[in-house]
Amino acid sequence: MPTLNGKHIVLGVTGSIAAYKSADIISQLVKLGADVHVVMTREATHFITPLTLQTLSRNPVALDQWAEPRDWQPEHVALADLADLLLVAPATAHTLACFAHGLAPDLLTGIYLATRAPVMLAPAMNGKMLDHPATQANLAALRACGHAVVESGEGDLACGYSGKGRLAPVDEIVGRVRSLFD
Repeated sequence: MPTLNGKHIVLGVTGSIAAYKSADIISQLVKLGADVHVVMTREATHFITPLTLQTLSRNPVALDQWAEPRDWQPEHVALADLADLLLVAPATAHTLACFAHGLAPDLLTGIYLATRAPVMLAPAMNGKMLDHPATQANLAALRACGHAVVESGEGDLACGYSGKGRLAPVDEIVGRVRSLFD
């Protein structure tokens, strides 16, 4: 039985090799009844196509903060207002830093600053990047803002290393989304 009926989830997809897993996240959320609106960073499009995510979400994918708005309202404001949850999976070190420091160089970071919806972050990156004091400080700052963080998993990483930094399992991310609305 769908448990996310009527929930609008804005899914931010950033430039990590784990971006391909966003397709599975979208599929599971849609099966649960969620209305998923995908926002991709330019870097994410190197790993998975907008057409794939548009087809799975059944909504246009937002890519460019300077694109002509579909309505009178700027897209970053419209999506920020629509969201019952801003989920960023995968979340790169760059995106986490922008969020933590209030920077808005792209559409996703603009949505982040404009939304009042809960925020859930699922980091995915090289383990050394994740462990870097700057990344850890940014994650601490984001937690202090009340944002949920789905901890990275451990295992083989695309960069050839093994350790922490993998995107959390899709089932775990979707489970955390479900628990937010229970």
